[in-house]
Amino acid sequence: MKYEKEIAWLLKEKYSGKHNKKFLKDIVRLKKGEPLDYVIGFTNFLGCKIDLSQKPLIPRKETEYWTAYAAGDIKKRIDNSSKSLKILDMFAGSGCIGIAIQANVPNVLCDFAEKDAKLIKQIKINLKNNFTRIPKCKLVQSDIFSKIKGKYDYILANPPYIPMKNKSKVQKSVLKYEPREALFGGPDGLKYIDKFLKQAKKHLAEYGRIYMEFDPPEEKKIEKLLLKYNYKKWWIMKDQYGKPRWVVVE
Repeated sequence: MKYEKEIAWLLKEKYSGKHNKKFLKDIVRLKKGEPLDYVIGFTNFLGCKIDLSQKPLIPRKETEYWTAYAAGDIKKRIDNSSKSLKILDMFAGSGCIGIAIQANVPNVLCDFAEKDAKLIKQIKINLKNNFTRIPKCKLVQSDIFSKIKGKYDYILANPPYIPMKNKSKVQKSVLKYEPREALFGGPDGLKYIDKFLKQAKKHLAEYGRIYMEFDPPEEKKIEKLLLKYNYKKWWIMKDQYGKPRWVVVE
């Protein structure tokens, strides 16, 4: 039976195994193609419950994978230093990256930069849901770095990066339900990545690092941009499926 697994998961996660009229309506939503995470209303990300009520981009497993790696890196640096570290979650969306870092790494303060006012509201919801005492972080409505001041020890970024020319390869449910502005990065997928890398250096503290996700086929173009903007040291990293997925820039 099609949707059997999704329906079982929906019943367990959202309705604690109890059938009711809302559950039946949610089954209709599933069968129309709406993503399961939207129907449930939240997803799990590195042990954090990420609310999706404002319809941000649904966090992907690939992003969770490199966020876990970044958390380990940040924790190691804190263990070797007495100072706290400042983190920036750029293109924050649901806030899942920054929230997961703060939940899993002690002694960090993570700010959030997001262009969409509706998603600033989403980040506030997720901070409230995941912390008994909300961290003293800044939520900045900013077009990339336009409203960002100061420097950060880590800048973590999951920019829109799917090339518009590859639109036909994207799942229909993703195109229909998820925010296109969080998916597509212009004709070649590099529109926002180019702007981000051009400006990011000015906001990196001494010995600061950037973690940035990208589309695997664009690996060589990413390296060209890093050279163009005079970055000296970086590592292309592979995701859990063996694909080049993110870059660490120092």
